[in-house]
Amino acid sequence: MDHVLELRKVSKRYPNHVAVDDVSLRVPKGALFSLVGPSGCGKTTTLRMIAGFDQPTSGELLLNGQRIEHLRPYERNVSTVFQNYALFPHLSARENIEFGLRRRGLADLNEPVNKVLDLLQLAGKESRYPSQMSGGEKQRVALARSLVLEPELLLLDEPLSALDPQLRKKVRVELKSLQRSVGITFLMVTHDQEEALSLSDQIAVMNKGKVEQVGTPQEIYHKPATRFVAGFLGHVNWIDDAGVRPESTFIATEPKNGIARSRPAVIRHAMFYGNCFHVEAELSGGIKAVSEVPPDEHRYTPGQQVHVWWHIDDEIRLP
Repeated sequence: MDHVLELRKVSKRYPNHVAVDDVSLRVPKGALFSLVGPSGCGKTTTLRMIAGFDQPTSGELLLNGQRIEHLRPYERNVSTVFQNYALFPHLSARENIEFGLRRRGLADLNEPVNKVLDLLQLAGKESRYPSQMSGGEKQRVALARSLVLEPELLLLDEPLSALDPQLRKKVRVELKSLQRSVGITFLMVTHDQEEALSLSDQIAVMNKGKVEQVGTPQEIYHKPATRFVAGFLGHVNWIDDAGVRPESTFIATEPKNGIARSRPAVIRHAMFYGNCFHVEAELSGGIKAVSEVPPDEHRYTPGQQVHVWWHIDDEIRLP
């Protein structure tokens, strides 16, 4: 079997709404798999059903081919890292990490705990309490507490959302490296598109309780199945029923021909993002198009007449 988790037509219905609607998907073994979508799309409810905190109204959940929807959370070989880390404030880092092993009645705790302390660069910090830890340290302790149990599947609920932007980027690299080194399947829930694209082997995009597309980050980004998927994973200029990403949209003073499409436009404004400018131009019919322009190439002024152009091969065409 090449997948560790399978959902078969899983739904979660409440009296006033359907949170998860007939979701089927497979999570490959050893992968970092992300569930993404806006708030209220059903991704966290899906995670909670896999963990055992919520019960599906219908459908089947299988872990390595065995149905688990009837099992309690502690009866499933699944571990969860919560959004707020859920560390015990009265326990040290080491005691937090040992907690699950003690509940299992494991006699020798030193070897597995020391192993994860080294793996997550927490050696020498094991006596600290949560109030004495940085955000990154708390996150690593929460990961260590789950990894020491050697689960078949590790669930992560918005694992980086509590970190500041700079630390979040650093921890992304650490998380990807950690997942590769331990070989455990990670299933991550996030609403952060950049996070999902940079970390994931595969992504499932959810909307209104349903999965709209599953694929690699490159497939989802460059060949979205729906307009929602295209827009959720980044800005899209919709021109003449074709979508073009800003990085594939260019500005010129003369029209382009041949393998490119070109439309006259008027520059409206530009926003500086450090590594580039986002220059917005308006085409006929009030259509707005954003182009990603390197700082040393930005020489456009509001009201200037230009031509917006793009290569035909870069168009996103939906069925």
